Amino acid sequence: MSPPDFSRRLTALREEMRREGLDAFLVPAGNRFGGEFVAPSDQRLAWLSGFTGSAGEIAATMDSAAVCVDSRYSVQARQQVDAAAFRVLDAPAGSVEGWLAESLPGGAAIGFDPWLYTRSQIGKKRNALEAAGLSLRTAENLVDRIWTGRPEAPSQPAVSYPVSFAGESRESKLETMARRIGSAGADAALLARPESVAWLLNIRGSDVPRIPIIQAYAILHASGRAELFADQRKFSAELAAELGSGVRVRPIGELGQALRSLGGPALADPETVPEWIFRRLEEVGNGIVPVRDPCIAAKAIRNSVEASGARSAQLRDGAAVARFLAWLHAEAASSRTTELDAISKLEECRRGTGKLMDLSFDTIAASGPNGAVVHYRADASSNRTLRPGDLFLVDSGGQYLDGTTDITRTVAIGEPSDEHRKCYTRVMMGLIDLSRANWPRGCVGRDLDPIARYHLWLEGRDYGHGTGHGVGHYLGVHEGPQRISRNSEETLLPGMMVSIEPGYYREGEFGIRLENLVIVEQAPPNGNAGSGMLRFETLTYAPFDATLIDAEELSGSQKSWLNRYHADVLAKVGPLLDGPDAAWLERACTPI
Repeated sequence: MSPPDFSRRLTALREEMRREGLDAFLVPAGNRFGGEFVAPSDQRLAWLSGFTGSAGEIAATMDSAAVCVDSRYSVQARQQVDAAAFRVLDAPAGSVEGWLAESLPGGAAIGFDPWLYTRSQIGKKRNALEAAGLSLRTAENLVDRIWTGRPEAPSQPAVSYPVSFAGESRESKLETMARRIGSAGADAALLARPESVAWLLNIRGSDVPRIPIIQAYAILHASGRAELFADQRKFSAELAAELGSGVRVRPIGELGQALRSLGGPALADPETVPEWIFRRLEEVGNGIVPVRDPCIAAKAIRNSVEASGARSAQLRDGAAVARFLAWLHAEAASSRTTELDAISKLEECRRGTGKLMDLSFDTIAASGPNGAVVHYRADASSNRTLRPGDLFLVDSGGQYLDGTTDITRTVAIGEPSDEHRKCYTRVMMGLIDLSRANWPRGCVGRDLDPIARYHLWLEGRDYGHGTGHGVGHYLGVHEGPQRISRNSEETLLPGMMVSIEPGYYREGEFGIRLENLVIVEQAPPNGNAGSGMLRFETLTYAPFDATLIDAEELSGSQKSWLNRYHADVLAKVGPLLDGPDAAWLERACTPI
């Protein structure tokens, strides 16, 4: 097949813009459910531009077009998009709004699909564009009009998620969330994130690759009654009966009618609810309570069953990763192993647990210069053979019924260079220091972020992505609100799971990232701080590459942490291995 003609697709889009009287049109990466990962039928940005990253936005005018991405995707976007058709903008320095202000005359009209942007997103865009004399206008999705051969929408059935894994029944969750809605002064709440709907109703699905969700909206009434808006064909009679009389499944096309039927104020989260829904609520005129979706904070804090399941899933997954690393150690010297070989082997190791439901995202297996592409995806055209002297970065995870995993290790193929060891050690120091930190209650993600960067900063180095993201419970591998980053204002609370993943990247040469998952817990009291401090419990157990660690650079406390960690890996994961894999793990966990 010939490659797509993206210039021709842009031309077709401009014809539709002309028919609508628009001077520009916006195309985000997300779908109407706000997901980072979307079904093939919703990958509008990729179809129009060729850029396949999970975050980005296109702005197309009548004579030019731009793709705006964040630092995770700046290298990837330049590799994937046609420079003759698109300019790549790096956020935050380059923004769609700034580019449009420079590209369009005053009074120009910019179209957008109100299903694909939240009220908060549109408010920020409107403020920036109106300051430049530009206006926003709602429109049908023009990409959908021209997308020939568009894949079919997902059609797999929804399934019940057992309370033995969820730790709380749907009836209990409905009652608790209903009380919160009433306390907020609302008669009902709009739930616009499938993760919230899945958590609340203890259901899962397969509408999106790697994320076990059903694409659905819900209205939860203060009475505890819920209306679920989704493709009814996905709900068997057995599942509908299990959901009970308090949950009514309705066609998604009836959402507008249901909004008009609300008799009082509605809770709607400006950060998650589409602009389309806000406008319908404003037309009804019963009032809007603009506060956070009440399910978001609740599902972020693991109950005891979920926390126990997470520990089990991480250990099982750690054993699979150890088997893979043992295989890699034996195979890489052959100079025949490729990135795609490694991806296949790692999935084989996870499937060998007998518990894997799916990967939690497409495995990132990046050797040499490919490692500098933060969210690199190997394919037939980019697949690289692992070569002596390479660094090999593997970021991967699994979906298990008892938890979602995400782990990154970077290993040396053959003998590492002094520069590799210096950079790796600085990244390792950041992971250790943040893993062993104690902090007072009330700290937010932004407060902890510099701890992981400090040793890199001393060398004039840094990384462009956040230090950590939240993780769902057999849900999204990237799931907040908690995270560790420069702009996170979310308070870290006991029970929240988050990643710690500092890195360092040198374009055209190599990439380094190390990642463990951790859970926030109460720190034991001491003579000075009493019981007001928090800390992390490490959940991920798999060895780091000791050949890349300059032990002389580590402090005594950092060495102690690393040696204790490797002793724990051997004690916890070792019994799950046998034969050569167990022998390799024992060597890999030798104290430094």
